[in-house]
Amino acid sequence: MSHVPKLVPRDEFTFEIPIGEAPGMRVPGILYSSAALLSGVDGDPSLQQLANVATLPGIVRGAYAMPDIHFGYGFPVGGVAAFDLRDGVVSPGGIGYDINCGVRLLRTNLTVEDVRPKLKELIDALYREVPTGVGSKGGLPLSPGQVEEVLADGAAWAVAHGHGRAEDLAVQEENGRHAGAVPSKVSDVAKKRGLRQLGTLGSGNHFLEVQAVDTVSEPAFAKALGLTSGQVTVMLHTGSRGLGHQIATDYIGRMDARLQQEGTTLVDRQLSCAPIASEDGQSYLGAMASGANFAWANRQLITAGVRRAFRNVFGRPDESMDLGVVYDIAHNIAKQEVHRTNGGDHPVLVHRKGATRAFAAGREEVPVAYRPFGQPVLIPGDMGTASYVLVGLPSAMERSFGSSCHGAGRRLSRHAAVRQFRYDEVTRSLSAQGIIVRAASREGVTEEAPGAYKNVDEVVKVAEGAGLTRRVARLVPLGVVKG
Repeated sequence: MSHVPKLVPRDEFTFEIPIGEAPGMRVPGILYSSAALLSGVDGDPSLQQLANVATLPGIVRGAYAMPDIHFGYGFPVGGVAAFDLRDGVVSPGGIGYDINCGVRLLRTNLTVEDVRPKLKELIDALYREVPTGVGSKGGLPLSPGQVEEVLADGAAWAVAHGHGRAEDLAVQEENGRHAGAVPSKVSDVAKKRGLRQLGTLGSGNHFLEVQAVDTVSEPAFAKALGLTSGQVTVMLHTGSRGLGHQIATDYIGRMDARLQQEGTTLVDRQLSCAPIASEDGQSYLGAMASGANFAWANRQLITAGVRRAFRNVFGRPDESMDLGVVYDIAHNIAKQEVHRTNGGDHPVLVHRKGATRAFAAGREEVPVAYRPFGQPVLIPGDMGTASYVLVGLPSAMERSFGSSCHGAGRRLSRHAAVRQFRYDEVTRSLSAQGIIVRAASREGVTEEAPGAYKNVDEVVKVAEGAGLTRRVARLVPLGVVKG
C-alpha cells in the first residue's frame, strides 16, 4: 500500500479519489473531511483502502469514508459502501470483526449536582456490575439452547427474561432484533465463545461513561429525546464480543478458500467476499445478523447492570431516576435498504464499518417517536473531551446512503498510544478535569488516551458541513469505566 491515492477537493468538506487511482476502480472514492483532519490521513493507508473498496463487484455510486476514517481490516474504519443485490458482493471486512459494535445512550432525571457527591461510588458500582477487560467472562451464563435464542431474538430475549423494560426496544435500531438472523449459520465455536460473555463490556475502545448534557442545539428534538442541559446521562459502547469475532474469522476463511478455488485475485485479500446471492453470501448474512442480535442483547444486559448500580448507589428504584434508553445505534453491520440509485429507488446491501445510519425524518426505519425529526446519531468522543447527539438529514440520503461518522476516530494506533502516553499522566490530567476513570488494566487507559483520538468537535463540524447530520446536544464526561 505504498501508493497514496490522489485526493481532489470538490467542496470544503468533500474530497474525491478519482477512478483509476487503484486498478479496477468501478466508482470514485468519496471522503468527507476538512483541511484540519486531512493532515491526520496524509499518507495513511486508509485512503488506499477506500480506493480498493471501489473495485468490488456491484458497488454503486461510490465508496464513502466518514471524517473519522482510519486504517482497518479490508475496509477503512469509517467506510460505507452499497452493493446491488443481483451482482454485488458482501465482504466481512466491510462490517468488521466486532459485529454490531454500537453505542447506547441512557438518560436520567438526575443533575450533575445530584451525582457529583457520589460519582466515585457510582463509577465503582458500575465497574462491579459490568464485567470488563480482555476475554471478560463474568456475564450471564447461558446454556447452548439459550445462546440459540439470543442469536434469534436479540434484545427482545433479554427483556423477556427480566433484563429490561418493554419500552427499551422501541428506541433501538431494528428494535434490537435483526430479522435476518439464522443461528444455524453460526459455528459451534462461536456459540461457545458467547456462553459467558453476555452482559460484558470487553476491552479496547469499549466503555461505560457517566456524562452531563453540556449544551443543547436543537431544543425541540432534545425534548423528544428527553435531554436537557445539566442532566446526567450514561453512554455505553460495546458489541458482539468473542462470538462476533469468531463469526468474522469463520467466514473470512470460508470466503478466502472460495476465491482461491475460483482463482480470483483481489486488489487486497482482506476484501475477501462472496456474491450476495450465493450460498456463502447468504450464510454469512444470516450469521452476521445473529451476531448483531447477540450485541443488542449484550447492551441490554449491560443496561440492566447500569440500572442496578444506580439503584444501589442512590437507594431508589431505577424507574424513579428515569434511566430510559434514548437510542441504541449499530456501527459494524450490513443492511438491506432502499436507496435512490440509477434514477430510481432500489434495494441495496449497505456495508457500514465504523459508521452509523443517519436516516432523515419520515423514514420508516426511524422510531415513531423520533420520525418527525430524523434518526438520532450517537457520536462518542474520547474520555477527556465530549460526545454528541446528532440527527440525520435528508441530504445524507443522497450523499452517503444515510450514513455518518461513528466517533472521533483514532489518530494514533493502540501501540503508538501506549508508547507515547503514560498511565499516571493520563489519569492525572483527567482527574484535574474532575473525570474519574476505572479500568481493567493500565494499558486500557493509555491505549485510549484523549491524545490518541482526533478532535471530535472538528469531526462533528465536518459531518454537519457535509450535510450528513446536524447537532442536537453535546455531552461531557464525568466518569468512565474502560475495558
